[in-house]
Amino acid sequence: MKKRKVPASVKDPKLLEYRRNQIIKASVRLIKEKGYHRTTTREISKESGFSIGALYEYIGKKEDVLFLVCDYIYDEVNERLESNLDTTKLKGIERLKVVISSYFRVVDGLQDEIIIMYQDVKALPKDALLYVLNKNNLMMESIEKVIRECVAEKIIDLNEKQIKLTAHNIIISGHMWAFRRWALKELYTIDEYIDLQTDQLLLGLLRQNEK
Repeated sequence: MKKRKVPASVKDPKLLEYRRNQIIKASVRLIKEKGYHRTTTREISKESGFSIGALYEYIGKKEDVLFLVCDYIYDEVNERLESNLDTTKLKGIERLKVVISSYFRVVDGLQDEIIIMYQDVKALPKDALLYVLNKNNLMMESIEKVIRECVAEKIIDLNEKQIKLTAHNIIISGHMWAFRRWALKELYTIDEYIDLQTDQLLLGLLRQNEK
């Protein structure tokens, strides 16, 4: 997918990436505390460690900050999922377990970012929103691909709608670790949560196969 460009007057790609990472981290801290709409670009620039004028060397408008946060989240998720799948020789259900575990661990490391994305993504302009939604589709396709491999190996028996719903269930189960963390962390470690959710997800798939 073609990368959506955010306006910048800085031409050095390494400096641009470094400063934007500062902006993303600062923005997440502020938005978590105050919310996106109550956070100002002046506050973001101060938290990032440079002037408001310098901030606008790396973005064009405030919505670009939210876009950079959302884009960063999906890049991290997709890269880690692909990396874990590329390095494993496992197949079938064991490969699906790797997908679930990898995704949940990414969520564990990006809890605040994921909550912000869900709460504020609607504030993005239409073109940015469509781009972010397409990034979500790429993530879904990675998970669906592994589920289809299990179907092809006749480990589970699902039709196309069931495959897509299973992928959505995996996504939502992962996100629940972020949304319900205040309650779940009183009960489970991340390892326990992964094991229990994986068992429940796979039990439902294998039962479906028995029908």
